[in-house]
Amino acid sequence: MASEIHMPGPVCLIENTNGGLVVNQEALKILSAITQPVVVVAIVGLYRTGKSFLMNKLAGKRKGFSLGSTVQSHTKGIWMWCVPHPQKPNHSLVLLDTEGLGDVEKGDNQNDSWIFALAVLLSSTFVYNSMGTINQQAMDQLHYVTELTERIRAKSSPSNSELEDSADFVSFFPTFVWTLRDFSLELEANGEPITADEYLELSLKLKKGTDEKSKSFNEPRLCIRKFFPKKKCFIFDRPAPRKYLVQLEKLQEEDLDPEFREQVADFCSYIFSHSKAKTLSGGIIVNGPRLESLVLTYVNAISSGDLPCMENAVLALAQIENSAAVQKAVAHYDQQMGQRVKLPTETLQELLDLHRANEKEAIEVFMKNSFKDVEQKFQKELGAQLEAKRDDFCKQNMQASSDRCMALLQDIFGPLEEEVKQGAFSKPGGYHLFIQKKQELKNKYYQVPRKGIQAEDMLKKYLESKEDVADALLRTDQSLSEKEKEIEVERIKAESAEAATKMLEEMQKKNQQMMEQKEKSYQEHVKQLTEKMERDRAQLLAEQERTLALKLQEQERLLKEGFQNESRKLQQEMQAIRMRNRAPAGVTHLHSSL
Repeated sequence: MASEIHMPGPVCLIENTNGGLVVNQEALKILSAITQPVVVVAIVGLYRTGKSFLMNKLAGKRKGFSLGSTVQSHTKGIWMWCVPHPQKPNHSLVLLDTEGLGDVEKGDNQNDSWIFALAVLLSSTFVYNSMGTINQQAMDQLHYVTELTERIRAKSSPSNSELEDSADFVSFFPTFVWTLRDFSLELEANGEPITADEYLELSLKLKKGTDEKSKSFNEPRLCIRKFFPKKKCFIFDRPAPRKYLVQLEKLQEEDLDPEFREQVADFCSYIFSHSKAKTLSGGIIVNGPRLESLVLTYVNAISSGDLPCMENAVLALAQIENSAAVQKAVAHYDQQMGQRVKLPTETLQELLDLHRANEKEAIEVFMKNSFKDVEQKFQKELGAQLEAKRDDFCKQNMQASSDRCMALLQDIFGPLEEEVKQGAFSKPGGYHLFIQKKQELKNKYYQVPRKGIQAEDMLKKYLESKEDVADALLRTDQSLSEKEKEIEVERIKAESAEAATKMLEEMQKKNQQMMEQKEKSYQEHVKQLTEKMERDRAQLLAEQERTLALKLQEQERLLKEGFQNESRKLQQEMQAIRMRNRAPAGVTHLHSSL
């Protein structure tokens, strides 16, 4: 989608109708036109908590996503708004506003869980919006995060190790942003001011113990800590007095609370500058068509009763893009051959050299546009198609050469045939004159350029077809001696044998050239495949190192928290000992007697 193209407003991406999720084709058509990388920001939360207001701000509009002003949830399913990214050139910002969780009118939270899971799967930044503070009630309302392992699979073959599953989620999951609306507390701990991020970290601390109450307390916190290595928190004051909230859409910017305006500006600034393009495993940057494929794959899996699988989604995307990459490479080959090849070519090698140069470019086009080509299936398919194209060009080249040579032979030898018909050589010495004239015409034929690879074969066939004429002239030429006849016959035989030998050598040469071309094509495929495997291996190692680093940071932080807690307890015990040691002896005795 070009930067000057704007969607006038949001459209429904995934409709929630009759208890089922259906993809909107109009929205998919919009995504398919976005060739730029997409930064996908999704927001979820309980209904009537102001999610849509924040998304409108990110879109740079006062109106767009429906705000609603009653206790009913307005947004159904997942709505999408694509706008040019305000800070990242050549990127598109895709905003996903989800229907409010916990709508009492639905009576079934199954769709809520799927909406939550889809928002996580599709976004690069995941915003959870709630009212008030982060207390146990807020955590209980975030029970959807604890269901993610039951709603999402990382691989098509489930791992027996929960730790491995978590690591796969960490490498794929978006940045987690918690937005707290109508926040009324002072941000401080132990009498010291703290930031919103520190408040979030304190709220996510785990409780010691293995009883059910502790497990229930820790479960959502543990999931957030484990699945979302990057976390951020924003707090917002009430935007305006309660009586004005029902018409929030209509309020001018200056009518909103100044603190709230500043907080919204900070939130938008963070999202614009820190939210990255949606990226799949292996460093694959997602654009509009790729996001379209992910939406279809995940929703189709849910509709068919399966769990959305990240690995399957990537493989489905690879299937689509690798097929397209093959077609793009073949189209490039066809275009270049059409521009560079003029049939017939002078030699077979000339055609094979042109094929090989364009084949190399086609393979480069495929490598640039393909990814995760399992077992080089699509590269082999490309090789087969290019080989068939080469063989077809060889056939076309032969036919073009045959057609040109036939037209040339008729043009050059036509006058000679006419002279024969008119009896110009039916006289003593006529046979010798005919042979001389024929040799002159053969030389003229040889001098014409770009007859192609069928030049000798077509000449031989033509002359053979006229041997009866030469024999008839020979018989009628009484002036020739028997010896001259024998010499002429031997010369004709020798000429025919020489032509046959030359033709055989030419065929052997053609076969050798074809074998060499096949070997060069194979080596080119192997070379580019090796280079791609090296790049993929480097990307995979880098991704594994990032994931390991995130895990180590989390472990180090947990160890540090534990150490600090033990250190405070020890200091408190030492302080008590010092106090007892400082008390006067008489006071100690008095207390003892009392």
